[in-house]
Amino acid sequence: MGLATSAMATDTPSSGLGQSWPNATDVSANPHWHVYVFDKDGIRYVQVNDLNGSVHGAIATAGGQVLVLPIGSDSQNVSTATSTTTGTSSQTVYSDSQVTISATPLSTGATQLTVTATCTGDPLECNTHLN
Repeated sequence: MGLATSAMATDTPSSGLGQSWPNATDVSANPHWHVYVFDKDGIRYVQVNDLNGSVHGAIATAGGQVLVLPIGSDSQNVSTATSTTTGTSSQTVYSDSQVTISATPLSTGATQLTVTATCTGDPLECNTHLN
């Protein structure tokens, strides 16, 4: 997690989203994944790639809201939550002050990406911001 935190302190790129090997720092909290962060116009985009560079999914987050983007081979398997509900095989791949992303292998060979929003206010209010 220290890597992700220190990476956030520097300027993040504003382009490259969707690329296998974007010109961005890998801020993954897990050695089995690559995670890239992009900031543009106050919105943070987080992309999760596997070790071969294949894009599995991406989200956008700003102001406590999380949006799943239609990017990557597992984009249909990206879900949002306000508390961690993933199984024991789940691995945290990214965490910052706004979100934590976990990856769980599925029996189909796909990967479930679960985005847990960090709620610092009223939990009811936080639940209404997840999409």
